Amino acid sequence: AWLLTRGTHTMSSFQLTPHQIQFMDTFGYLHLPGLLNDRIEEIDEAFEELLRLHGSDNHDGQSRFYMVPFLNHSEYLCTLLDDERIDGIAAALLGESYQFWCSDGNYYAGNTGWHSDTAWPEPIRYYKMAIYLDPVTRDTGALRVIPGSHRFGEGYAETLHELLMDAGKGPVLGLQGDEIPAVALETTPGDLVLFNHSTKHSSWGGSSKRRMFTLCYTAEHSGEALGHFRDFVTECGFTRKDVFGVPDGPLLTTASPQRLRHLQQLVNNVPEADPESN
Repeated sequence: AWLLTRGTHTMSSFQLTPHQIQFMDTFGYLHLPGLLNDRIEEIDEAFEELLRLHGSDNHDGQSRFYMVPFLNHSEYLCTLLDDERIDGIAAALLGESYQFWCSDGNYYAGNTGWHSDTAWPEPIRYYKMAIYLDPVTRDTGALRVIPGSHRFGEGYAETLHELLMDAGKGPVLGLQGDEIPAVALETTPGDLVLFNHSTKHSSWGGSSKRRMFTLCYTAEHSGEALGHFRDFVTECGFTRKDVFGVPDGPLLTTASPQRLRHLQQLVNNVPEADPESN
């Protein structure tokens, strides 16, 4: 089992072990069973309330229903950013000056084909933390990952990328999507799954209402890397209203100095809405 150990991170008493960090670097994912067991009931309630306020009652079960950004607009869910476990993991992967990027809340329906969540090759690094609110198994929508598929520039990862990005044209090496060799990260509520944005992942055989939300982090960037981050903000079409709410919502108004430290990249680089677009 993966364990969190107490370490020397100055802002949190939790950090990943050296082996866990090496595992993430090598294979591109981590599974931390039961990490949030003590909070999962409250997380479930806040998740449902927030999606209901944004129209989930109209979900028809035929397609994905989602909200992006997500936890930014729930005072309780924003406190996940302050949780010493979440803080310690982000710091271990991205350094103590890590920056929160975004989140999404979802009712997933059906299959999700193989993909990465970023450009290829990845210009800057992102890590995603996924929280499933219902038990999921290999054949009922659990996240599947291909270990090592995030290592762009290496032959194995580049070959996989080329093959899987052509998957829409038919089987890959004679295999259907759910037959591709992969690790199925079967989870129960309270588990935390982490993966590199470049890691190839998918899910198969899920129900019409798989509940899952994510938190996404990146490093504090400067120079060319900051330019890539700003390009991603533009590509997503986010404005300050989307990210923080108008007037500013709980992501900022309830933030401690510690949380604000990890929001500065958003504060400084997400633009105001274009008045002409209203």
